[in-house]
Amino acid sequence: MITVFVQNEAGRDLKHAYNEKTLEYLGVQTVSRPYPFPYGFILNTTSEDGDNLDCFVITERKLTRGSTITCEPAALLEQIEDGLADHNVLAVLPDEPAEIGPGVVDRLRSFIRHVFDHVPGKQIGVGRLLDRQHALDFIAAHADASTVDTV
Repeated sequence: MITVFVQNEAGRDLKHAYNEKTLEYLGVQTVSRPYPFPYGFILNTTSEDGDNLDCFVITERKLTRGSTITCEPAALLEQIEDGLADHNVLAVLPDEPAEIGPGVVDRLRSFIRHVFDHVPGKQIGVGRLLDRQHALDFIAAHADASTVDTV
């Protein structure tokens, strides 16, 4: 199980910024597309860019910005942003199906490719959809040292 901080609500074209370590709210900007699913980041992780790992929660439920929810990792969607890996964990709520179908992946790929159309020169690429084990390994490799069991 992982804990996800909901940064952006599904169906809205607002990208809220937070200090991902302190959860301090920093502001908001409009993006080129509404988010297809709730989007946020996994607490107690750090990616190569210093932020927390990105996460889409694959649900039709309304999840409110600023809330934290417990999820189950289901897959990993490769993403390259401006030449750097910026992959997305795909997670599900514990009481919902864990299968990520082709329709979901198509919605995510379209969103990711076009969300920053308003930013000149921004380059986004979407790669493979990897299975749950890849997501678990990715999360474990990026867990903050203070949260890793050292016993």
